Amino acid sequence: MQDNFRLGTWIAMIGAIIGLSALYVFPQVYNPMIDTMVNLNRVHESWSVRLVFPLLGYLAITSGVLWLLALYGFVNREKWAWLLGIVACTFSLLAGFFPMIPAMDAKVFPLTVVLFVPSLALWIGMFFVRKTEPRIAVLAFVAGLAYVLAFMNGVAPIAKFVASMGQDFINGLYVMTQEINWWGSAAWAVFIFALLSHKEWARIVGIGAGLMAIVGGTPLAVANTLEVHRFSMFTLSPLLSAALVIVLLLPAPRRLIQNWTIRATA
Repeated sequence: MQDNFRLGTWIAMIGAIIGLSALYVFPQVYNPMIDTMVNLNRVHESWSVRLVFPLLGYLAITSGVLWLLALYGFVNREKWAWLLGIVACTFSLLAGFFPMIPAMDAKVFPLTVVLFVPSLALWIGMFFVRKTEPRIAVLAFVAGLAYVLAFMNGVAPIAKFVASMGQDFINGLYVMTQEINWWGSAAWAVFIFALLSHKEWARIVGIGAGLMAIVGGTPLAVANTLEVHRFSMFTLSPLLSAALVIVLLLPAPRRLIQNWTIRATA
């Protein structure tokens, strides 16, 4: 089916403005959020802000550049522009959403909401630019949740590492799981891009992404549950990833992805 290049052009223009606005938004929130955490006697969490906010800012700004490339593609009626827009949305959604969590927890206005909400609207809008099998779109959306949750589980060990100095094993455990969760998050992003690109191997990437998130997230969830003596929010990532792995192993989803791939080559 023909892409709606006119709608794609408008979405890309808006996306570029949103992404590049991160050059203003992140400098506005970076040092004030660090100071807020220190003033709340949460110095260990300030280290998460110091290290993670710049990374998210880079992703947001990169999304703006990708939107400019997508804009060029839509204007010239290029098919690749759509996927580039999906990649840009995926970056800006994460960059806008995650900084809202520590801000709201500290009762500070989450300024990056100005990135997150429009990016979510643009993500939905991209599926009007190119009609997509509804079940594939839902699978991509749920995988997007797994992508965000795995990233969050990669952020948590940074503060936990600083707070657990002197506890040799648990401190080392936080170090060992931190990047594994981020790798799982990155793998979920690759799964989304491959799935929407009609790649049959996307299913294998998704299974691998889920396993990475399970392996990285489960020790973190168990350690935090024992620490706080209640259900840990860090459990959500391995639980959702486990559910997605089971889904991707079932015959029906496998046929769905195969048929989706065949339809692209027909």
